[in-house]
This record gives sequence, structure tokens and C-alpha cells, in this order.
Amino acid sequence: MMEEATETVRPVQSISIPSIRVTEAMKNEDSLVFVVRAQELSGNQEHRVERTFEDFEWLQHCLFTQDDVPGLQGVIFPPLPPKPAHSQSNLQPKVLRQLGFLALGEDWKPYCIALQKYLQQVAAHSTLGTNTAWPSFLTHTDPPGKQRMRKGLFSWLSQAVEEKRKENRKDVDDFFQTERDDNLTLVGLTRTAAEKFLDMVLTEQKIAVACGHFSTSLHLVIGQEEDPILVAFSKMCLKLSEVIDVVKKNFESVADNNIYTLGLALDLNLRYQEAKKEMLFRRTCKLVELENANRNAEKAKSIKKATMEEIKKSAEKDFDHISAVAKLEIEKFHRMRVEVFQQSLVEWCESQLSTARERCVLLTQQLTAFRLLATE
Repeated sequence: MMEEATETVRPVQSISIPSIRVTEAMKNEDSLVFVVRAQELSGNQEHRVERTFEDFEWLQHCLFTQDDVPGLQGVIFPPLPPKPAHSQSNLQPKVLRQLGFLALGEDWKPYCIALQKYLQQVAAHSTLGTNTAWPSFLTHTDPPGKQRMRKGLFSWLSQAVEEKRKENRKDVDDFFQTERDDNLTLVGLTRTAAEKFLDMVLTEQKIAVACGHFSTSLHLVIGQEEDPILVAFSKMCLKLSEVIDVVKKNFESVADNNIYTLGLALDLNLRYQEAKKEMLFRRTCKLVELENANRNAEKAKSIKKATMEEIKKSAEKDFDHISAVAKLEIEKFHRMRVEVFQQSLVEWCESQLSTARERCVLLTQQLTAFRLLATE
């Protein structure tokens, strides 16, 4: 849990959710430090704190371990992005695939946007938003708890074995079984769409780099010749270099539009689908636990019958709470997923249309200039 701080923890409702921003990422030795800003609802007081990725993991851990919240395991937790790499230059293909669109752009801007969305989603959640960990995370200048939540090799192996054992367990509720089947399909399709879209963006960036090299190389043939033909050739190369530079900037703009609209939307959608999968698995585990409790109660001898019945009732109560919360979370998830993805598609189309119009004007100007050269 968080270390005791000297500052007073502000009420949860005191922070304006739209004002929560992650404005920049700064390199500090072998880690990244993110600047987080938030504003009070009453007054204009703004808080500025510096947080590492481990601090965000601490916040997520606090949200996961609220033992006093009924049905918490039925919550689809806002997904925390994967741990960032130390540098964006020369990323290994495996790391690039893991981070996806978060590793592109300049100065870790996409990653800052992802963390900002994470904080806003936590704050806006009807259950998680009542936890006092996130407002203190935004307002205390001192870093939160120093402990790191790490899993050892045996913990990961144990979890993998458990998932394999229970992943094919048929659900007693058709609603949840359908959701599990659909989620399994959507995780695969969304991951494929995100990977293909990432390949397209990386290709656009490579084309932009190639255009830059080509534009520069055209300047190498320009000399101080007195021959009219060579002078005309030099002028044509110079003008062609300007045209290729316009093409270069167009590919750069198109790639950036893809990253900051549909790219980040696909990334977030995939991580939310995986968060939903984790929630459904937690409920399946509770279902198995309930079935075991029922069997133990049926087989218990008279001396242990009362104890086993209490365990059974407790398991039933927990399972019902989780199922009730999970249904509400799934309904909200479907609604928000459609709205957010629709908004990202609109933003993507508008940004690409604006870029196309701007480049069309510039290329038209270049074409006019070429025609004037031909008449000279």
C-alpha cells in the first residue's frame, strides 16, 4: 500500500477528470518519468507530479486488491499499457511488436496518450473511481509505495497451468458462454487488424525516409555549369527535389494520422478485449470454486456439514456478486467500445482528408512551377 504522506488526501470528487493529462516523458537514467497534471474541480489549482511506470503499476495493484469491494473480480479493469522500452531508437522487432503504436511517434507521445486515457478511465469508473489511491497518485508530489509487484517464474507457470485447465470449462450461463466465445474471436481479429495496420504505418514511415534520401540526392547533381542544357537540368532536379520533399511530408503526415487516431484506437481496443478476457476467466475460476464447494457440502459428514454449508453459501454469494457486476460491465463495455471506435474512425477520416487537401494544393503549385520551367 501507499507510504504514509504528510499531505492531506483530497476527496475523490475534487479532481476534474478531463483535466488529467500526461504531458511528457523524460529520460531518467534507465527509466522514463512521466509528467502528470490534474486540476481541482473548485478553483484553478493545478497539480504536477512525476511518475515512473512502476508507480502506475502500484496504482493498478491498489485497484486490484480492494478486498472490501463486493464483486470486484467482475470489473473490467482499464488496461495498463505494457512497460515502455528504454529508448525508441533501434527497437528490437519483438519489442516493437509488443509495444506496437505506443513505440511510434516522437518523444513517447503515443505512450503518454495511452497512460492519460488509463488515468481518466480509472477516475471515471463507477467502482474504481471511489478508491482514494488515484487522487493521491495525482496530487502527492512524493512517489507512491516503493514496493514492486513482481511475479516469479513459478507464479507465472502456475497461472499458465491454471488457465489451461479452466479455459475450456463450459459456463452454466449462456450469456457468459457466448461472451467468452465472442471475446476469444475478437481478441484474435483485433490483434491481426492492429498488426496489419502497424505494418502499413511502418511502411509509410520507410517510404518517407526513402523520399528524404531521394530529395537530398537530387541536390548532388546541381552544379555551376554554363551549358544552358545542364543549367536547365539542374533547375529541373532542384524542382523535382522540392516535389519529392512534399511527397515525403505527405507520407509522414499520413503515418502520424494513422498512429494518433485509428492506430491508438486499435491498440486500446485490443488491450480492453484482453482485460475483458481476464475478467471472464476470474469469473470462471469462481464458478469452479463454487462447484467444488457444492460437492464438498454434499459429501461432508455430519460433523463438518455445517461448516461446508457456510463455505458453500459464501461461495454462492461471491459468485452472484461477481456475475451481477460482470453483466453490467459487459453491457457498458459494448456500448463504449462502439462509441469510441466510431469516434476514432471519424477522426481518422477527417485528418486524412485534411492532409490530402493540403498536399493537393502544394502538388498543384509544384505542377504549375514545372510547366513554367518547360516554357523557359
